Amino acid sequence: MALSKEELKAAILEKAQTSPKPQLYIKDFYKCDPEAKPRTIKNTANEMVREGLLMFWSSGSTTMYAAPERIQNEEK
Repeated sequence: MALSKEELKAAILEKAQTSPKPQLYIKDFYKCDPEAKPRTIKNTANEMVREGLLMFWSSGSTTMYAAPERIQNEEK
């Protein structure tokens, strides 16, 4: 059974904060809930960006997601 929206948000946030990479592709979050559709995960991640829990990070050619506190640490 797929995770609830709040459980999915918690799983995405944990992955963003504990992943070895500070920036993650949307596909990296698919493992947080293998039963959820990719569009559901993308919508949830975008909602988290609007809430300030995640932020977009761009390499110039690709847009990725990251936890704000990890990006600030990388840029210093």
